[in-house]
Amino acid sequence: MRAEASGYDLHVLELDVQSQESANAAVRVVINETGGLDAVVHNAAHLLIGYTEAFTAEDIAHLFDVNVIGAHRVNRAALPHLRECRAGTLVYVGSTASVIVPPFLGPYVASRSAFDALAQVISYEANHFGIETVIVMPGPFTQGTEHFPNSGRASDDAVTAQYAELDSYVARNEEATNGLFDPNTDADPTAVADEIARILAPPAGAKPARSVVDFSHGGVEKVNDLALAAQRDYVRRMGFGDLLGSDAR
Repeated sequence: MRAEASGYDLHVLELDVQSQESANAAVRVVINETGGLDAVVHNAAHLLIGYTEAFTAEDIAHLFDVNVIGAHRVNRAALPHLRECRAGTLVYVGSTASVIVPPFLGPYVASRSAFDALAQVISYEANHFGIETVIVMPGPFTQGTEHFPNSGRASDDAVTAQYAELDSYVARNEEATNGLFDPNTDADPTAVADEIARILAPPAGAKPARSVVDFSHGGVEKVNDLALAAQRDYVRRMGFGDLLGSDAR
């Protein structure tokens, strides 16, 4: 409804990030029906809450399949076209959790960190073909989304029971997160969509490497600035400065 009211011609396609065939098919439809592909926004992710030890290897493998490998599948479907055009933008919607590392979200934080690292490494290779990369880092959202209520739990109930002394902390996780917001703050998740639209609007070479949308004021921007400077310096000293993109050489 919001897209229609804004005058956008929105078409919805089915895409299962756990299926390479599904990703390939969705990209083919976009290219065949529109004649090209300008941007890919990686936004699929699931949240797990609980005691890290209580998550089985299978629990964590499934989460990584959605949160990390899913993006890789979509890239494998989209990058051949973007490379051929030598243009385009990859937008990765990650999380400030990969920096601030909140408690009781172990597998989720690990997957967000892996997703972030994958995006950074792929950016070197994509830059060579004129494909830009932007990592958007939303903070927590407790309103306007079912992220917390629909979160997954650990499969091993026996191990979970052994952590009963911490149950009160987990029970008030969402309440504690709400307490991070300033009074009267409208932490609306549509702010993330608005930020992605803002990022995609400028011409090639004018997009930021990262953007943070965090109403909880986690201070992630400071960490990002230091990490990005150190990363670029390291890559330049390796003699690979030309892989950093035109805005960072």
